Amino acid sequence: MISIVTPVYNEEEILPEFHKRLTAVLNGAGEPYEIILVNDGSRDDSLKLMKELNAGDPHVKVVGLSRNFGHQTAITAGLAYAAGDLIAIMDSDLQDPPEVLPAFFNKAREGFDVIYAIRKKRKEGVFKKAAYSIFYRLLKKMANIDIPLDSGDFCIMSRRALDILNSMPERNRFLRGLRGWIGLRQTGLEYDRDRRFAGEVKYTFSKLVKLAFDGFISFSYVPLRLASFFGLMISAMSFLGILIIFYLSFFTSTTTSVPGWASVLVTILFLGGVQLVSIGIIGEYIGRIYDEVKQRPLYVVQDALGFDAKNEGRAVSR
Repeated sequence: MISIVTPVYNEEEILPEFHKRLTAVLNGAGEPYEIILVNDGSRDDSLKLMKELNAGDPHVKVVGLSRNFGHQTAITAGLAYAAGDLIAIMDSDLQDPPEVLPAFFNKAREGFDVIYAIRKKRKEGVFKKAAYSIFYRLLKKMANIDIPLDSGDFCIMSRRALDILNSMPERNRFLRGLRGWIGLRQTGLEYDRDRRFAGEVKYTFSKLVKLAFDGFISFSYVPLRLASFFGLMISAMSFLGILIIFYLSFFTSTTTSVPGWASVLVTILFLGGVQLVSIGIIGEYIGRIYDEVKQRPLYVVQDALGFDAKNEGRAVSR
């Protein structure tokens, strides 16, 4: 069976078209399937539309979260309910076109556990494309695992890969990193990423920055090492300055009382800035440790529609 997991947040303008196109593709695949729509605290009529789709199509199942928990957490909630042997993660905004799914299914039948989508073209603004490109290349250099360039959450996974992914308890989820961490047989397929079919972009700049921080901090120690490097470098420069002052004071006639308030002020400000940045980096890591230690549920499910009895126990929290 094929499971399609789709997070939904304020997508009332897109859901009917998404369902129409996705259903046409899955019916053509000739295999049983389920479409799991995860309502991530939508404020428009998205939940109402999802319930209507569930009532009219037995393949559509709905997971309703109690509030907006975020894109990565919504995907995680849907994956906990997925019962298929092949599981696809895709957004509902139709930027990931359903029509490319058969190529991914064919690749999965070759024995791969993860087939991730590589964005060949992005129909977005120049600034956003440049930001994405820089982020992926920095993450590639800094991460302690192999995270493919220009690959998002859109992918197909085997049941084995999903079971491993579902067993990971961490709270600050960066799914494309977790997907890379599990290893197994993985390959990528290129596709052209479309524009949004309708509506507004839900991943705002601040959300993208948070996702980038989650990626860097969850899978790299480089920020901490940079803080240590700057600390050692500044300490070495300070020690060298002490030696110079000592030499000038005791072995030359040069006086150390020459006015130098500007250089002193610049040095103090520079050191203060480095210290604050270092504290901020350490604070990001400590904050994530704090989240893990609290052990709060990752999400709370308000209702679940279309699932059999064995899945009802999941409809509270995780």
